[in-house]
Amino acid sequence: MYAKEFEASLKAVEAARAENIAYEPRRMTAQEKEDLLAAYHPDYKKNEFTTLRIGPNKGEQVPHELAEMLEAHSRISASDVDLSAPKYDVDVLIIGGGGAGSSAAIEAHEAGANVMIVTKLRIGDANTMMAEGGIQAADKPNDSPAIHFLDAFGGGHFAAKRELLSKLVCDAPEAIQWLNELGVEFDKTADGTMVTTHGGGTSRKRMHAAKDYSGAEIMRTLRDEVLNRGIPVIDFTSAIELILDENGKAAGAVLMNMETKELMIAKAKTVIIATGGAGRMHYQGFPTSNHYGATADGLVLGYRVGAKLLYADTLQYHPTGAAYPQQIFGALVTEKVRSLGAKLVNRDGKVFMHPLETRDVSAASIIRECSDRDEGVDTGTGKAVWLDTPMIEAIGGEGTIEKRIPAMMRMFASYGIDIRKEPILVYPTLHYQNGGLDINVDGQTTNVENLYVAGEAVGGIHGRNRLMGNSLLDIIVFGRSAGKNAAAKAKEVTIGALTLDHIAKFDAERAAAGIETDAVSPKLLPNYTNQPSI
Repeated sequence: MYAKEFEASLKAVEAARAENIAYEPRRMTAQEKEDLLAAYHPDYKKNEFTTLRIGPNKGEQVPHELAEMLEAHSRISASDVDLSAPKYDVDVLIIGGGGAGSSAAIEAHEAGANVMIVTKLRIGDANTMMAEGGIQAADKPNDSPAIHFLDAFGGGHFAAKRELLSKLVCDAPEAIQWLNELGVEFDKTADGTMVTTHGGGTSRKRMHAAKDYSGAEIMRTLRDEVLNRGIPVIDFTSAIELILDENGKAAGAVLMNMETKELMIAKAKTVIIATGGAGRMHYQGFPTSNHYGATADGLVLGYRVGAKLLYADTLQYHPTGAAYPQQIFGALVTEKVRSLGAKLVNRDGKVFMHPLETRDVSAASIIRECSDRDEGVDTGTGKAVWLDTPMIEAIGGEGTIEKRIPAMMRMFASYGIDIRKEPILVYPTLHYQNGGLDINVDGQTTNVENLYVAGEAVGGIHGRNRLMGNSLLDIIVFGRSAGKNAAAKAKEVTIGALTLDHIAKFDAERAAAGIETDAVSPKLLPNYTNQPSI
């Protein structure tokens, strides 16, 4: 049960519930949204960003924590390894074992390529596993890829690369079919029709889900397919530096065993970065919903060899991270909770925003409620607002929560909170890396040949904000595309002499800029102790 200091607030929420269920708050105007974001969203806090002094994005703004990694020293020098003796020699090297990397591996293997996955944890230890609410696709009679495009383009502040977003929405229905045929257990009615719901910023019900563990179900299926195909997976091994050939084309990576620190060379005709996000960088001190290895490694690896970043100054703070109890602080509370009818209410039981505004607007609204308006609930470690989950069964009937969001019910039940009867406390949590490496429509980086990127490490698909369900979609669409295209490209590649000359070149650029730092990158893992990092 909640502590006594919550009781008055809880009573206010309960007293207002019936009225709040019937209340339909208006959506904000475009100007109201712009003003709100400028005042409260973390991306708009200018003092939390710095100007890059070296590299292909020199002069652009990025978070302080990311700048430190992008401008840091490599973990190795060229003399530390023997490039003439590769331990692995493959057509397609995939760095990352989440949904994007696994999708790429399956399609590259299907195309006949000799493909290998290397991942610093285990296959499936990825943000894909953490995704809960669902995956978007316009595959119902009242919907279309064009409408999906308009929703996502507007939700991303009209900043998405049109060709990437067009591919995302046009390939979406076939991506759902592919996953279904692989064995993903999507929610369906008795006649086999897929159940779809709304998400924040969507004008149609196009969210396909597997209860509220959609990502875990998709990752389970992809992992099984990878392993059943016999695709080699090198677990607990990080890529710490990309290798170029003498012509400046991607040609492999330096790998490090996470336990023994042994260095190994993987030679490849094409390389796919599928390293995921950056939540464990804890930008601006925010908690995160991300898995343990989400430390922006792919951005660092690509940047050091000359790949350009796009929108690296934009992050997504999911509006509903668990704020109580402390043991699950920052854990994701899926947007599906709101799509099923729960509304956000303040300390006095007042609904203060439309429940399905876009994520950036929702997060900024909660931050405003807890700061300037002082209408947040004091949890003992900070302020939060209520997400009134009992509304769901008041609207949908008894058993709706257990049927549609069982993982949420179990997570809070572990701490004595029955979300069918009690509301929960939430606050924004660092959730998604909107920006990433700049690619063209076939998944190849715009200025490093034979280097492909898929998944959260890509910038430009979603613009400057992402809608719910489009991340699980992009790992499938662009993961599959990268695998197919990298495999096709590998057939025509002749690798030149391997080099790590870019390390010394980057060192010289750092020195010329007068940058003094002891930092090394990629970060690999967060450090929550007082001990030195890996």
